[in-house]
Amino acid sequence: MTKDTQSKDLLIRARACGICSDLPLGPRPLFQVSKKAKVLIVGQAPGSKTHEKGIPFDDASGDRLRDWMGVTKPTFYDASKIAILPMGFCFPGTGKSGDLPPRVECADHWRHEFMSYMKNVKLMLVIGKYARDWHLPARQGETVTKTVADWRQLAPDIVPLPHPSPRNNRWLAKNPWFEADVLPVLKQSIAGLIKQTK
Repeated sequence: MTKDTQSKDLLIRARACGICSDLPLGPRPLFQVSKKAKVLIVGQAPGSKTHEKGIPFDDASGDRLRDWMGVTKPTFYDASKIAILPMGFCFPGTGKSGDLPPRVECADHWRHEFMSYMKNVKLMLVIGKYARDWHLPARQGETVTKTVADWRQLAPDIVPLPHPSPRNNRWLAKNPWFEADVLPVLKQSIAGLIKQTK
């Protein structure tokens, strides 16, 4: 089996995944990957709206994330430039205070294989607690605010981000340093990496 065949097989297997067959809306794995991508977005899990559309981050959170990154929708959805690999590929359902956490079965089964597949990633955007805990295990137990505030210690390979949801408007208001200090550097880094992608 050639490497290209193995790659196609991985994507086919992942898109057909039914490990979490008890999901409230059923399995519908959403991700965007390419071996060429230099930027990787690691989110939590699709929301109900993106599940219905079948397009990751096609909502208000995605609009804000694209603004933070300084990219257009066409660039954002170009898998050869930007990969999107949430901790959970499917909508996990809703709890008392919002969407439930990503299902752990997803990362346990798929994550190492996908991370090995995307060897050209130079910048990983780690969004929220669940992505942080898996990709930055030494940071488990600290607040997302603390992790994001320490972004200089992790850059240029990793930039931790708060979730871009409108629910985080209060967090953004309380932490103006994020938009003032982090985002200009983030946009510059992403622009440079996208220019390098052929």
